[in-house]
Amino acid sequence: MGPGNKTSISEFFFTFPIKQEQQLFIFGLFLGMYMVAVVGNFLIMLATGANSHLHTPMYFFVSNLSFVDLCLVSTTVPNLLVNILTNSEAIPYAGCLTQMYFFSVFACMDNFLLALMAYDRFMAICHPLRYATIMSPQLCGLLVLLSWTISLLDCLIQSLMAMQLSFCKDPDLPFFFCDLPQVLKLSCTEALINNILVYFTTGLLGVLPFTGILFSYTKICSSILRVPSPGGKYKAFSTCGSHLCVVALFYGTVFGVYLSSSATHSSWKNTVASVMYAVITPMLNPFIYSLRNKDIKGALKRLMSRPTFSQ
Repeated sequence: MGPGNKTSISEFFFTFPIKQEQQLFIFGLFLGMYMVAVVGNFLIMLATGANSHLHTPMYFFVSNLSFVDLCLVSTTVPNLLVNILTNSEAIPYAGCLTQMYFFSVFACMDNFLLALMAYDRFMAICHPLRYATIMSPQLCGLLVLLSWTISLLDCLIQSLMAMQLSFCKDPDLPFFFCDLPQVLKLSCTEALINNILVYFTTGLLGVLPFTGILFSYTKICSSILRVPSPGGKYKAFSTCGSHLCVVALFYGTVFGVYLSSSATHSSWKNTVASVMYAVITPMLNPFIYSLRNKDIKGALKRLMSRPTFSQ
């Protein structure tokens, strides 16, 4: 596109396919999913914080994951609900970049936390005698703090670089939220450096944690197979079941959203993939941990039976 077509835009436009007669249903659907995600993740955080026997590395990471999922879904759905109510497809330029930054931060933190949780399970199953010494509260806190620092700085650099780009008139986003790779595609200026940075950081901060998860579970499976009794094997594997489900859900939807957006230009397929990634995953994670984990279910029952909840 030639230089004459460049402009200083004030807003982006979502191509979220909603017909007039579907607005009320879509609004109610997303509001319901958002409330379920908020309440579910908040209860997980409350249950793990209120029960002293859950103050372990495993549940420390679980509560952090719930906090990040709550923030992740809150960066996208409220703006969508407002747009549906106002019958608007626009988001201000500054609002889009802000949403893009925070969404990238929380998605990156999800990735790090899943890797940390895999490392925790690896230490617990493969090195049980040294587990309590190595996975100290200080180390767990330091690992989470380091993950936050890397996520915030990396996404800040990418967002600042995106601010230097020029965008074409009436830029349309195929998702219902501002996602960095999609925003870069709308640039009228050369975004080679930005794309290189995105691919580099995706490889470094995305593939490496995923590789760490695969390595951890390779060692875990090897250790479980050496357990002589079937009951011992089941008990060891059951401690990893919830985390494996969350890993499969997270990476499955991540791969789905970016493969679908690159392989097809269908707005509906892109929308379904982005909803799975940005809304469904944060909503389902609390249920996966509460339904498959006896400790979490017990903590939630005790929490709900307290006088303040019973009244």
